[in-house]
Amino acid sequence: MEPYFISPRAGRLAALVAGIAGAAAQSPADPAVKRGRYLVQIGGCNDCHTHGYRQAGGTIDEQQWLTGSTLGWRGPWGTIYPPNLRLVADGMSEVQWLTKAREERRPPMPWFNLRAMTEADLTAIYRYLRHLGAAGEPAPAYVPPDRTPKPPYVEFPAPPP
Repeated sequence: MEPYFISPRAGRLAALVAGIAGAAAQSPADPAVKRGRYLVQIGGCNDCHTHGYRQAGGTIDEQQWLTGSTLGWRGPWGTIYPPNLRLVADGMSEVQWLTKAREERRPPMPWFNLRAMTEADLTAIYRYLRHLGAAGEPAPAYVPPDRTPKPPYVEFPAPPP
């Protein structure tokens, strides 16, 4: 098979078109970005995925939104930490995000609510996350149920028999 060459002019044009398309998908004027912001707010995503959001009555600067938390949620499933969704989305394509968003999660994440969302709504959240851009640090790693996590964490009781 012979190699396929693109002229420098065609290459620059392709890069320009790709850059414009990428920027448009993450532009604050993009209706999907605005819808994603709205869904994040009303869906309670910040309650867990933005450190201190609940305690501050929702007054955390938007630049800190969805950067994860070090507050663990411990129960019979172990201890989970709300991930930094901005870093998660930064490492995924839109298709990968849609697949991951529909996967079952450990409690207390209401994964079933994500599964019930439309593809358009999940895409809007992804575009909003990409608009915000990568920021912050990854959340602490999962701690199995037989190990005690470092504080702080919320302890859930075992379900009734």
